Amino acid sequence: MAEPAQESEKKALDEGLEVGISRLNADKIEKVINGVIQGETGARLKAYVETCIHCGLCSEACHYYLSHDNDPHFSPVGKVKQTMWEMLKKKGRVSPEFIKRAAVIAHTECNLCKRCAQYCPFGIDIAYIISVVRRIIHKLGATPLYLQDTAHSHSVHINQMWVKGDEWPDTLQWQEEEAQAEIPTLRIPLEKEGAEIMYSVIAPEPKFQAQLIYQAAVIMDVAGVDWTMPASIGWDNSDMAMFTGDNELMGRLKRTHFETAARLKVKRIVMGECGHAFRSVYDMGNRWLGWKMPPIPIMHAIEFYYELLKAGKIKIAKKYDVPVTLHDPCNVVRGGGLHEKARYVADALCEKVIEMVPNREHNYCCCAGGGVINCGPPYKMTRIDGNRVKAEQMFAVKTKGAKTMIAPCHNCHSGLHDIVHYYGIGLDIKFFGDLIYELMEKPGAIEA
Repeated sequence: MAEPAQESEKKALDEGLEVGISRLNADKIEKVINGVIQGETGARLKAYVETCIHCGLCSEACHYYLSHDNDPHFSPVGKVKQTMWEMLKKKGRVSPEFIKRAAVIAHTECNLCKRCAQYCPFGIDIAYIISVVRRIIHKLGATPLYLQDTAHSHSVHINQMWVKGDEWPDTLQWQEEEAQAEIPTLRIPLEKEGAEIMYSVIAPEPKFQAQLIYQAAVIMDVAGVDWTMPASIGWDNSDMAMFTGDNELMGRLKRTHFETAARLKVKRIVMGECGHAFRSVYDMGNRWLGWKMPPIPIMHAIEFYYELLKAGKIKIAKKYDVPVTLHDPCNVVRGGGLHEKARYVADALCEKVIEMVPNREHNYCCCAGGGVINCGPPYKMTRIDGNRVKAEQMFAVKTKGAKTMIAPCHNCHSGLHDIVHYYGIGLDIKFFGDLIYELMEKPGAIEA
């Protein structure tokens, strides 16, 4: 495999974590830990803790463990032993320094990818246990600074990137005007009541990746979709509060998202290519609010593209002739079971798809999800070092001929880009939307 690039990176101080820890004492820690365990967890945590036989079969599933030469401290069971088991064993009577280490483990050495749960003979969901640790950390006020800042943005603006109220419709107008230079009749319908679809995105799109909104608008227009986007809050489907352990804010965000769709009287929600947001709106947030299933049907972009291609609403003018490989995002594959639909889309778009090994629900995590990348610069090398096994997997598929990797998730894009750069792998990374826009027939488009 290619050698890592020579980057000198001094580990930055996490001031948020340091300040949070400085305000703790043993009594406060004990009260919060026991309050969460006794008041919020119930039989689920008890069953997991008492069922685990410490067999270690989860270890080989973890990219951190594999990337650190099988160091048991990075095994899933090792991370639980260093955090939750100690809290239970000592009945919450642990030190501020213990909480500091627990915060680093829970937030930066576990992506909540749930790969380990598939290898546990009892199906123990270690991601859930680590999420409880994060909940405790949140209530103690010791969440890493950059991640907490993102949650603060959610609280203030109901989006994760501090996008102000007027910036959102301005971005949509700008993208509509850009798209009209290609398709003069194209519109991005705002606040249209009774549309078939409300299209929602994550805040990095208007902030840094506005071309993805442009591409989605073109796809919707060509496919003849009856769609709309909200002009006010509720357009952002992302949710870093889910990863900080701020369940109350998570519930507020999801309620706003679904209430916006209900206000517009749409029949379903289609979201962009984001894995964590899919998990939030489909599984976590709605359940916190007491809904067994989302009150309005919701569909990930992979499902939507599958539907459009299968129905012939999008026709491919020429397949992508560069060999590609497909990265399976944790939350849409292990969490949503969309691996075969993703392959249908990839095969419809590309001449040659070369599978990574392992793949589908066994694929290695990008090491950016679960809020880890949002912990920011202090922990960049933690996640890059923690995913050497992914770099090896990517390098192996490159040697088989792959030149482009499709990664239908924003966090995966960012995390994999860092790995590609650091290890010098040389793979181009694209969204499905990038390829569809590039390859599809566009009736009515002005020739460049």
